[in-house]
Amino acid sequence: MLTLYKRGRMGYFAGTVKATTRSLRALKGVRQVVCLTAYDAITARLANTGGADLILVGDSVGNTVLGYESTVPVTLETMLHHTAAVARAKPNALIVADIPFALAHDNFPTLLRTCRRLLQESGAEAVKIEGGVSLAKSIAKLVDAGIPVMGHIGLMPQQVHAAGYRRRGVTDEDRARVLADALAITKAGAFSIVAECIEHSLTKEITKAVNIPIIGIGSGTGCDGQILVIYDLLGLTENPPSFAKPEAQLGRDAVAAIQRWAKKVKKGHKK
Repeated sequence: MLTLYKRGRMGYFAGTVKATTRSLRALKGVRQVVCLTAYDAITARLANTGGADLILVGDSVGNTVLGYESTVPVTLETMLHHTAAVARAKPNALIVADIPFALAHDNFPTLLRTCRRLLQESGAEAVKIEGGVSLAKSIAKLVDAGIPVMGHIGLMPQQVHAAGYRRRGVTDEDRARVLADALAITKAGAFSIVAECIEHSLTKEITKAVNIPIIGIGSGTGCDGQILVIYDLLGLTENPPSFAKPEAQLGRDAVAAIQRWAKKVKKGHKK
């Protein structure tokens, strides 16, 4: 959530404003950008009230909420449904929706129609696309059509069957490939880039090389911001990734609360 200080008769007071792609770009070099995922109105309100600048309706909804083993089974209809739920919370944070598995590699009219539906039907204000050099032309055309794009480089969960889950940028060849992806996406007009599980020194290099915010996840602190899955942050997932340090243990607390309530119910039945 972006905070501005406005002058009033009693001095300066804090006020919140709606985040935009331009306001987020302007944060580079000023302060870290705070990003969280959310998949429904409740988690969107929590993320927004807690201070998120950007809420990503990630296709991670698949393995976080829906019980899938990866993000691959998530469809466009799923993303439309969950993005609309987040939009109903009316957050000040910018709402970004993931383009689901393989759709970004489809023909451009199909990709454009997908993005148009996410913005028009579900209330997204930007889209996120996994991919690099090979998708730069499509990203540039989307931006030209008025659709803001957030890039995603490094580890790409949608490519789990082809590349697996592994840290990127470890070898010289891979470092060059990931850097080229970042430069191509930036040149195409993306307003920011998610950098996932990239070797930390490379993340710092990328952050210095581009003029848009690099939002890290498992890529060290040398970024312009950080993003986490809200369920990991709140302690609601059983096995969060090693880089996700929970700030609460709501899963444990929820089980304890249910157990207390269950005892009360059972006791009441004995009367």
